[in-house]
Amino acid sequence: MDAPGCQVSQPNFATALSASNVIFRIPTPTFGAGLIEAIPDAAILANLSQTAQARQGLGISGRPNTSGNDGTVTRFGWKAQNKSLVMFAGEAYNVEQGVTSELFPQERNTPPASCLFNTTPESGPNPAAAIGAQSDIENFAAFMRFLAPPLAVTPASQGGGTLFAGIGCAQCHRPSFTTGNNTSPALSDKQVNLFSDLLLHNMGSGLADGISQGAAGPDEFRTAPLWGLGQRVFFLHDGRTNDLLMAIRAHASNGSEANQVIQNFNQLTGQQQQSILDFLRSL
Repeated sequence: MDAPGCQVSQPNFATALSASNVIFRIPTPTFGAGLIEAIPDAAILANLSQTAQARQGLGISGRPNTSGNDGTVTRFGWKAQNKSLVMFAGEAYNVEQGVTSELFPQERNTPPASCLFNTTPESGPNPAAAIGAQSDIENFAAFMRFLAPPLAVTPASQGGGTLFAGIGCAQCHRPSFTTGNNTSPALSDKQVNLFSDLLLHNMGSGLADGISQGAAGPDEFRTAPLWGLGQRVFFLHDGRTNDLLMAIRAHASNGSEANQVIQNFNQLTGQQQQSILDFLRSL
């Protein structure tokens, strides 16, 4: 055994599940993440202002999640709770794997002294390595930063894209942004076809997970980018369905900002709905 003398009780997950104290999440895709990181805050906020009237007519509001440190727009994670890819990586290392870092130097659940076998933070720059050696979370952030984005929508599905915009879906799933003047030429002044406004929206009781992250409340989620959707198997934050039509209709529930848009979708003919599905699967 590699932890002699350590006694830590396993949480009773069955009890937590029976008390509805378990929430499922699936990972957010990380391709094109560097392009999302390089979108200026000003562009996100300008879109919020410029589309206010059109969104109001559909019952859509939306607001940014913001950093408690400097007030800038955060954009990574299901609730846009992380400002940068380094923060996104550091949170995942700590929350998902229990690995502390220079960003998250404390253990989330402090173990008894008999279980403390190493120093913290566990992931950090290696002083013995060459100058400029990065920590694990910095290396992982760099990996995500330069993952290529999915290909743009195909011309064959443009009819469905027009319907998608016409019923109001594009008010949240904005087709594209443009990055700013980035230090990396690969990320500078590039079109980002992400299909998201990167804002928080109230998705109602049907999708609420009871979790608050940053400024996001228990029923708020960042508009999920749709690029790469055609390659996904499960949909929504908890992967509750592999049926894209069901995923669309799940956007409607008590209190959801998407109710009017989903009503518009339901009023389309079957052929028109299929055109939207074909468009989404082409992304």
